[in-house]
Amino acid sequence: MPNFKIHPIVLGTKIFDKSMMTYQYGQGQTYTIPIYSWYLEGSDKNILVDTGEMHPIQSKDRETSINGKIYTFEEGLEKWSLKPEDIHMIIHTHLHNDHCENDFKCINADIFVHEKELESIHDPHPLDYRYLEDFIEDVEDNGQIKTVCQDMEIVPGISVMHTPVHTRGGMTVFVDTQMGKAAITGFCVIDENFDPPKEIRAMEMSVIPPGTHVDTYQAYDIMTKVKEMADLIIPLHEPRFASMETIPS
Repeated sequence: MPNFKIHPIVLGTKIFDKSMMTYQYGQGQTYTIPIYSWYLEGSDKNILVDTGEMHPIQSKDRETSINGKIYTFEEGLEKWSLKPEDIHMIIHTHLHNDHCENDFKCINADIFVHEKELESIHDPHPLDYRYLEDFIEDVEDNGQIKTVCQDMEIVPGISVMHTPVHTRGGMTVFVDTQMGKAAITGFCVIDENFDPPKEIRAMEMSVIPPGTHVDTYQAYDIMTKVKEMADLIIPLHEPRFASMETIPS
């Protein structure tokens, strides 16, 4: 049974109202989130989940806010003695631009994307301005896209599940680790979404949907299911991972 190590690499940040992460909670609080690529170490393939921003803002203030260093794509890979051309696989949680801007650099990678996410990036709803098809046109033309149409195993120990919480084609990535099954969420959340404060739990809610979602009720139900399935939840934008080299630590 494969036991993977998950290495979070910060490849950008965003600063906005906290309620963008936590639906109807945290309004008026300025919040900084890290944008990650996750290097999955444990097979004969070099595998990434998402590829982050191409030109991240690397400022002391932002690094202080997340308590971690912000890298360019090349710098982040170099930490693990890798170059973009060494990447064999990319698995996308979704295709909002901050999750796929470095795909084109990985010329040897197969890139796994849910079919509904490909539909969305080529024909986005006006409300979803975060899709920019320029970032995947090169890899599509190169035949690198591998369309996912159902829940499936990517390699032994790594599987994906369609979780249309934040976007129609979001995929949660399940990774076998020494601490059990880890879930890198296919939707943009932080720890508080899965571990709400007492005032939220007092309303008998066990999770908080993300501020940007497809359907609030469906988001809640899917998040509850992911929480039950995983031994270790890795919310896609949780700041505490910015100071970690490896999960499990």
